[in-house]
Amino acid sequence: MSQNYENHAQRVPGFLLVAAILLLTLIGAGVNMYKSWGDHQRMYSSSLIIALCLATFGAAFYGRVFALKAQDRAIRAEENLRHFVMTGKLLDSRLHPLQIVALRFASDEEFVELARKAAEQGTEPKAIKQSIKNWRADFYRA
Repeated sequence: MSQNYENHAQRVPGFLLVAAILLLTLIGAGVNMYKSWGDHQRMYSSSLIIALCLATFGAAFYGRVFALKAQDRAIRAEENLRHFVMTGKLLDSRLHPLQIVALRFASDEEFVELARKAAEQGTEPKAIKQSIKNWRADFYRA
């Protein structure tokens, strides 16, 4: 399958399903807590369920953010090496991580020039991706 700007975004259905289940559980726990108001035994268990849902949401959120940060670091190192091999220089330090992540889709023919323009003009990642003519697929980032 070829990749381009329109189809490059990847979704993880299992992650979305788990998030939806957690959201429904949190809503149900909130309803349970509302109905338990005044009954201290039920109130205690319903508040624990809410606390567990919030803690699970937090763990899922941070797990996702940490994984993306690690992928961004790996992409930055790969693209820095790629730029060094092509030019003998590291990427411009003005490029921010999301610009570098966007540049990974550029073919070797476009990469150096797009990186230069992005650094000089502060091009947004979306605009970088849209300006790529020969897309280099990346099926590993989720």
